[in-house]
Amino acid sequence: MPLTSDEYSLKKIIHIDMDAFYASVEQREKPDLIGRPVIVAWPSNRSVVCAASYEARSFGVRSAMPASRAKKLCPKGIFVPPQFDLYRQISDEVKLVYSKYTDLIEPLSLDEAYLDVTKNKLELPSATELAQRIKTEIKQVTDLNASAGVGPNKFIAKIASDWNKPDGIYVVKPKDVLRFISPLPVRKIPGIGPATEASLKTRHIHIVSELACISEAQLVSWYGKFGKRLFNLARGIDYSPVNNNRVRKSLSCETTFEQDKTLEQIEPEVLPLVEKIWNQLSSKNLEANTFYLKLKTHDFKNTTRSKTNPRPVHSLDELIMIVQHLLYKSRLPKNLRYRLIGIGASNFIQSSTTQDQPRLL
Repeated sequence: MPLTSDEYSLKKIIHIDMDAFYASVEQREKPDLIGRPVIVAWPSNRSVVCAASYEARSFGVRSAMPASRAKKLCPKGIFVPPQFDLYRQISDEVKLVYSKYTDLIEPLSLDEAYLDVTKNKLELPSATELAQRIKTEIKQVTDLNASAGVGPNKFIAKIASDWNKPDGIYVVKPKDVLRFISPLPVRKIPGIGPATEASLKTRHIHIVSELACISEAQLVSWYGKFGKRLFNLARGIDYSPVNNNRVRKSLSCETTFEQDKTLEQIEPEVLPLVEKIWNQLSSKNLEANTFYLKLKTHDFKNTTRSKTNPRPVHSLDELIMIVQHLLYKSRLPKNLRYRLIGIGASNFIQSSTTQDQPRLL
């Protein structure tokens, strides 16, 4: 159930984000990698980066970047394959730390979670003190650093956790919310991707304070139901509760091209998306029977193709073949140009141990 305005104003939410999680785990396991540019990626020229250490990030290496580009940006980067079983094990250790402070925990991925500490097990009034204690205990248990954001809702806490990275805390009190978000670029708002950002810029809306000047009716007319959420977020309002019973029904990822492309030109964009979905399935310990391909044409019309297998897909190569089939053998018009491609998975089969979705770091 959504929160009432009175309940919302009293909330104390912490967002914990492990710093460069996959890469930091690799450095912990192999001390000779400490201080060196570590890039976590499958050993393939077509691979994408799962995570990069802060040393690698200084060269411009980022998650979801093609590994070939990462290698050009950081020739001395040390590439290591992901170890999702190990990442899951450490993530479980971190969740045990959370559970000492509250039962209201909403994991977003292996390395981040929301905690509602309004009523916490230690009965401490200060969410800031709780965040510091959690960070300290995570370090003691895992020898890894985490950053924390503290705020009156999930939206504010998540943005705040990125403010003093790595190994930092940033606190936004209710009275400071508008001052905190007003100068931020609109891209900081969850759900605003490249296409919506470009659309807002054509309307001379670049920062959150400019978005806050637009009426709810106008935003709804532009963006439908999402417009109402934009209206609230631009004012620092987020009524969504910390949900510790989330059941994931699908996974998806997509990319919007800077220039429209033909099907032939799209092919290089497909493989990084396929691998990203496969990484998410692997680290969540999920198998999927159904996969779909979404294409958006230059005039914003959506086309979707899907395929359901009689058994779960068990390898990355098998998934690549399915997506290539959807791309080339589904009678898609070859003369059209496309602005967006997306890949998704659903119809999951999961092992007895529930896991959480990984995030590219």
